[in-house]
Amino acid sequence: MKTVQKTKHLGVILVEKKVITPEQLQEALLAQEGSSLRLGQLLVKKNLVSQDAILEALAAQFNIPYVRHLEFNDPEGLFSRIPVFFLKRNRLTPYKVDRKTIHVAVTDALNIQSLDDLKLLYSEFSFEYVLAPEQEIQRIINSYFDILKSDAADSVIENLEESDFEILTSPVIETEDILDMANEAPIIRLVNTIITQAVQDRASDIHIEPYEKDLAVRLRIDGILYQMFTPPKKFQGAIISRIKIMSNLNIAENRLPQDGRIQIKIGGKDIDIRVSIFPTYFGERVVLRLLNKTDMRFELQSLGFSDSSYASFESLIKKTHGIILVTGPTGSGKSTTLYSMLMKLQNPEINILTVEDPIEYQLHGIGQMQVKPKIDLTFANGLRSILRQDPDVIMIGEIRDLETAEIAVQAALTGHRVFSTLHTNDAASGVTRLIDMGVEPFLITSSVNAFLAQRLVRRICPHCKELYKPAQKALAGFDIPASRLKGAKLYRGAGCEKCLNTGFMGRTGIYELLVISNDIRRMIMAHAEAYEIKDKAVQEGMITLLQDGVEKALQGITTLEEVFRVS
Repeated sequence: MKTVQKTKHLGVILVEKKVITPEQLQEALLAQEGSSLRLGQLLVKKNLVSQDAILEALAAQFNIPYVRHLEFNDPEGLFSRIPVFFLKRNRLTPYKVDRKTIHVAVTDALNIQSLDDLKLLYSEFSFEYVLAPEQEIQRIINSYFDILKSDAADSVIENLEESDFEILTSPVIETEDILDMANEAPIIRLVNTIITQAVQDRASDIHIEPYEKDLAVRLRIDGILYQMFTPPKKFQGAIISRIKIMSNLNIAENRLPQDGRIQIKIGGKDIDIRVSIFPTYFGERVVLRLLNKTDMRFELQSLGFSDSSYASFESLIKKTHGIILVTGPTGSGKSTTLYSMLMKLQNPEINILTVEDPIEYQLHGIGQMQVKPKIDLTFANGLRSILRQDPDVIMIGEIRDLETAEIAVQAALTGHRVFSTLHTNDAASGVTRLIDMGVEPFLITSSVNAFLAQRLVRRICPHCKELYKPAQKALAGFDIPASRLKGAKLYRGAGCEKCLNTGFMGRTGIYELLVISNDIRRMIMAHAEAYEIKDKAVQEGMITLLQDGVEKALQGITTLEEVFRVS
């Protein structure tokens, strides 16, 4: 390994590169005298430079390369002997082998001790190292040094013994990253492995299902359930008890449903897990809803709106009063849309409050209230309290009854923006749903600005995407003009390791935005049927769910079959 040699002082390099001024350097050096921070850390903390600029300067100072993106290459599994906690603690990672040279990425070029420790493991190799961003090093560690590989669950299952029921006395340590818990009891490792694999496979839910002679574990990935493994039936009780302990539930109670929550870290990511336990004839059934708080981004523009729909919807949410209702079945992404609407509006000048059941994600700068029916804190009661908090924007998790709907309408009529959800199949059915609840048509026409219906469709995997020509019969069920199909290209996923051979990776939304125009107001007052309102909205330019989905298929984002499945 090369000897680290400094050239110029870091501050001098930053001034020469015109990243900071000489005056800023002097101020930072004075501030450093009473601080334990290094100069680079101090400059980043003061927002004078970016972390990227500091690393580039450090690379110049120590005369070593700076690499923003690392390409991992270890075909012979040479790095498998390195403990993952060692890499995380020292913020470094080997990432490539070139003959007899191991290439290592570090965030701290002065951390010589850890580099020497690493060299002891590979005394027959020479070392070259580069500087890289810490998040890039963490990405490599989490992706390639995960001690709980996808086949680890089967390995743990094979090694389970009857004596492994010590789980019942082992509580979970919330603050510890479960990827580092390699030496725990096999049952604990198995539960950790199931959760870890679910996160790695982008699963939204884990289903643990007991049957007469076996136990099935299924993962919901991109909205579809896939069976992953089948632990022995005899360990069913231990696995479920472990989950109960992790979520602080009563392990002795197996006759009643229970709900809990688990907060853990996996690969440095904060994962919030909602736990539902439901007694069945063959034992307790468990569903774990995974919420990745670290990777979740609520950006309205990234949800999948077409350019025209996005422009209309953005102008609607900026109106100073009125209701916008997002409709669709369970699991269609309504909550994500609501959160994205709030984050689009969030700024210090307005007061945003929500009442939810449950609160799925905590949003900075927004006041969120959890519904608690046991103490009579319902949506309606919560809304009454919120109106005394001087809100500008109110988000209601769901309008379920007339009382909640009437308070929402009154809030909109008194100058508030109100966002909420309804369970209907399309946008126009939102009108009839409110009327069925008992809301008067004249209140709907004077308070509701728009209904947004949505579904989630799976995206074609970019790694195995291929062009194909569908049979004419396959196109018969879609309302696609022949002129639109002329010259159009359709794609599908062939299936590969990265998408678990499904041909899909990730999801996007398809949308149907019904804006309440004057003509539609008159139809609502005349008690028009939902299909009549929909026809009128289409005449006024509304794009239906099916049309939006077909357009995304023609753009190569999803498949026609996927659109047909959800619309």
